[in-house]
Order: sequence, then structure tokens, then C-alpha cells
Amino acid sequence: MRILGIAAKWLFMLCLPVMLLAASIGWAANSLWLYEYGSEENNVRQDLADAGLELTDSQLEDVYAGLISYFNSSEEYISLTIIKDGKPFELFNEREVAHLRDVKDLIWLDYRFLLVTLIYTLGYAGVSLLWRKDWRRLAQGVVRGSGITLALMLALGLGILLNFDRFFWQFHVISFTNELWQLDPTKDYLIMLFPQGFWYDAALFCAVATAAGAMILAAIAGGYLLFTRSRAVS
Repeated sequence: MRILGIAAKWLFMLCLPVMLLAASIGWAANSLWLYEYGSEENNVRQDLADAGLELTDSQLEDVYAGLISYFNSSEEYISLTIIKDGKPFELFNEREVAHLRDVKDLIWLDYRFLLVTLIYTLGYAGVSLLWRKDWRRLAQGVVRGSGITLALMLALGLGILLNFDRFFWQFHVISFTNELWQLDPTKDYLIMLFPQGFWYDAALFCAVATAAGAMILAAIAGGYLLFTRSRAVS
């Protein structure tokens, strides 16, 4: 039983970074303001205009909102129509549509990781608090799991800051089993909507958000440990 308890605690500590990172990725994927910030920072409207696609701020917002809606829908393939030169125009070509299906699969995989790790961490916390009534053991696990998270996010942040090009390339090679992600930045609107600078900002956002979540949990759990320790001493 003791070995099982140690294994359960370690699994809890390892689930924390996965849960926090998955939550951050899910948050980023559904944050319209992050899409809009990335488009402004990377001059997306100008790049689209240079390629012959004039969009207003409202139209660009609708495009991003349509993508978010698609990622959370049951549709296998996206169909996003805009008005170009006064006529309906299908924004994405077949290659882009197929790649977006792969992206959607990744987002749903992230949701599954979040659900599984959330269920386990809540279950472990519930057993620790309600059945074993071992609050200190739970708090210690939270502090250590948060420490693991911060160490991983520090490594991730350094990788992003020092060599994002390589990080970006390796992510795609690992995440996708095809080369549909290799789009033409002069012709394909999808890559114009999401240039590499956008992904740089998004990756940093996820790393910082995950680290912030870990620090909040560590502060709460660490505060509890210090409080109970001071009470025990006095």
C-alpha cells in the first residue's frame, strides 16, 4: 500500500504540469483577443492586402471567430466563406482545409489531456482531503508538482527565446504525420493569418500562463505548509 501511495503521489505531481499546460493551450486556442493581438503585432491585415485580400477589422475578427467555432464543432472540415470583390469566396484551399483538420485533432487531444489530468488531480485531492485527511501531504505534492512545472516552463521559455525557429520546426515534425503544414506564405491565406511571429507570441503566452498557474498553486500550498508548521512549533 505504501508503494501505491508513493506512486499515486508522483503521478499527481506529474499530472500538474500537463494539466496546467493543457489548460493554457486550450485557453489560447479559444481566446479571440489573442488572435487579434497577434494579427495587430504581425501586420496580418497588410499581408493579406498585399496578397489581394482586403479585410476590415470586423471581417478579420469574424474569420478568427469562425476558426474558434470550427475547432469546437463536430464538423470534420471547415468551410469559411468571406466576401471578396463583392462575391462569396472560400477562404481556404484544399490543403489548408486538410491541415486545419489536423490542427483541430491536436486541439481535441489537448482537451482530452486536460480532462484526464483534471479528473486525476481532483480525485487525488479529494481522497487526500476527505478520506485520508492528509492536507500536508497534498500541499507538499502541489508544491513539488508546481516546482516541476516551473522547471519545465523555464526550459520551454528558453527554447522559445533562444531558437524559436528550431522549436517551431520540431513541434510540427513531431505533431503532424504529413507535410500539409508546409504552406506557401505568398499564396496561402492560412499562413498569412497565422505567421510565425504569431506562434512565437502564442507559445510565450502558454509558457507564461502555465508558470503563473503553477506559482499560484505553489503560493497557496506553500502558505498552508508554513502556517501549519508555525502553529505546530508554537
